[in-house]
Amino acid sequence: MDHEWQSKGTMQFDTAMLSDKGMVRENNEDSCFVLETSESTDSGITYYGLYLVADGMGGHQAGEVASAKAVEIISSAILEKIRALSVGLSFPQIILMAIEKANNQIYNIAQTNPAFSGMGTTVTLGLRVDNQLYLGHVGDSRAYLVRGGEIVRLTRDHSVVEGLVRAGMITQEEAKHHPDRHKIFRCLGNSPNVFIDTYKEIGNEDSLIIRGGDNLIFCSDGLTSCVSDNEILAVVVGAKSAHYSCEQLVSMANEGGSKDNISIIVVKSRGTQATTRLTQTVKLE
Repeated sequence: MDHEWQSKGTMQFDTAMLSDKGMVRENNEDSCFVLETSESTDSGITYYGLYLVADGMGGHQAGEVASAKAVEIISSAILEKIRALSVGLSFPQIILMAIEKANNQIYNIAQTNPAFSGMGTTVTLGLRVDNQLYLGHVGDSRAYLVRGGEIVRLTRDHSVVEGLVRAGMITQEEAKHHPDRHKIFRCLGNSPNVFIDTYKEIGNEDSLIIRGGDNLIFCSDGLTSCVSDNEILAVVVGAKSAHYSCEQLVSMANEGGSKDNISIIVVKSRGTQATTRLTQTVKLE
């Protein structure tokens, strides 16, 4: 579906979401969420974009439950705080509180219902406030920035191979084929407490300032396990729309032999127009 509305400032955003079960899995354990909204304040109108990707894990549909719960709880908690104009809370604090709430509820479900024992989920989210982007991240789903013909990863994988690469024990090329490449050491639901990365946690300011011409990508590892950063860059830069970017990347992942579900959100900043456009594509079965 397509939506258009007025936007404060000087940017137009074209946003698309696509989730595919892939060529191997029977079920899609990924969940995604995209919303563009606005809130009136005494000082004017603030425009928000919320982008969420969660990759669930656990047998007997437990992964589907975990990722869906994460998206439902986090999106509701963030929107509640925004609409209540919560006094004294920064946007990073709102993100942390929302993810912690999801972690607690998923953990409690896993502990009290034997059918969901051991379930968990990654989560990678972006909260856009006008032209500022705040991040929250747990696991090995990813967020990227494409700017000026270059692609930069905005998140760090909480995975075994990422730790080995950062320690200099293996190369990035060796990581692609490492037997533990799918093992993560941090997710929602496997502990009553979870450590959450924000944009500041990985050595930056509180938020990223979005510029005209920037592209943002949020995705599960079903994409990045088979499609390289440079291939993602080429598709997103070359595609005229966010929707076409998502379709092309899903096709590349499937053709490249991805054995996982594939979920992608692409946000294209168009520059100086006054209209915001959203294209949302729901989960494919």
